[in-house]
Amino acid sequence: MSKKTKILVIADHPLSPSGVGTQTKYFIDSLVETGRYSFLCLGGAVRHQDYKPQKTDIWGEDVVIFPVDGYGNPETVRSIIRTEKPDLLWFMTDPRFYEWLWDIENEIRSLMPMVYYHVWDNYPPPHFNAKYYKSNDKVVCISKVTHDIVKAVAPNLDSCYLPHAVNSDIFKKIDEKEVLKFREIFLKEEERDFSTDRTIFFWNNRNARRKQSGTLLWWFKEFLDKVGMDQAALILHTDPRDPNGQPLDTILEHLEMDQGQIYLSTGKLPAENLAVLYNLADCTVNIADAEGFGLATLESLSCETPIIVNMTGGLQEQVTNGEEWFGVGIEPSSKAVIGSQQVPYIYEDRINKEEFISAMEKIHYMKKEERDKLGQRGREHVMSRYNFDNYQSSWVEMIDEIVERCGSWENRKGYKPWDLIEV
Repeated sequence: MSKKTKILVIADHPLSPSGVGTQTKYFIDSLVETGRYSFLCLGGAVRHQDYKPQKTDIWGEDVVIFPVDGYGNPETVRSIIRTEKPDLLWFMTDPRFYEWLWDIENEIRSLMPMVYYHVWDNYPPPHFNAKYYKSNDKVVCISKVTHDIVKAVAPNLDSCYLPHAVNSDIFKKIDEKEVLKFREIFLKEEERDFSTDRTIFFWNNRNARRKQSGTLLWWFKEFLDKVGMDQAALILHTDPRDPNGQPLDTILEHLEMDQGQIYLSTGKLPAENLAVLYNLADCTVNIADAEGFGLATLESLSCETPIIVNMTGGLQEQVTNGEEWFGVGIEPSSKAVIGSQQVPYIYEDRINKEEFISAMEKIHYMKKEERDKLGQRGREHVMSRYNFDNYQSSWVEMIDEIVERCGSWENRKGYKPWDLIEV
């Protein structure tokens, strides 16, 4: 048997429930299934109780996970490269987390290609990222916005568009009788006075500033004031005390919406249980002011549940294909240029309160048959553009090509650590 190509992965822990973790798992699954690849993973972005290398029943000897804080550091990467001799480095998420990695790019790329699965939320094109983009053999973009940005900043770079995918065998429509049964049990267990004919809205996000969790609660209260406190409810699947967000339980108490109008789902759920929550809901909401992709809304559409989204980042390509709509898209009413020392400028897209409440009213007053058709079209959209099979086959084809073209170690090809510049 020929030796398997070894890939070093740096991303969220591949068994974590985050969007980055989920897509990393899908990537690993697709390559492991070929029988030609093995993986070393720096599993970051979660808290660890044990830092010993881990193997799982899922992948066996083909995947070894090294728990790390953050996403690792130069010494960890150098150590793994020296001892394990991987053939390719694949890493994913916001470039702000990888400046340290690109600082040692000349040490890595002289031995193996670097493939970056890139997320960027919004325009203007971040020309301050140009040096980072050019420090990779290939940049793969999760959204059309991200790909347009990379082409504008580094037009000669090898880049492509490959959006996130959803496992439609898990995230799918469930029999209505089962959903109704779960709805009654779920709500009864929580001792909430939710009648089964209420319109249920669902929000599945991290409780962080850009996700607009506090804004959502305030505006949902105004929506209930209009349609009736007993006519709708909101389920928030999040950590109400996330240090990067607001104390949601405090806000609920202040707004006097802690008596059944809003339910906080705080436990970490397996994908199958999360799919039930999407089926339980009538609509999933995401009004983040910056969203590279927004996996929750894609999962919702796959379950035939319509969405309400801010028309920003990757959300805008989910809610419409340019001809049909699969929910309600709200155009930003404000595009402020904000920034920091690390990110000098980027648009922050804010929506208008009245337009958001109007969007919720549209879903609320929509006949069930119409809402069902909206959800069915959303599922078709997911199966057409974001299906699991295309995601897996595209990664296999792409990595095969890069391994063949670029080589590694003694057979490394196509990399030079210098440029000829005419002065």
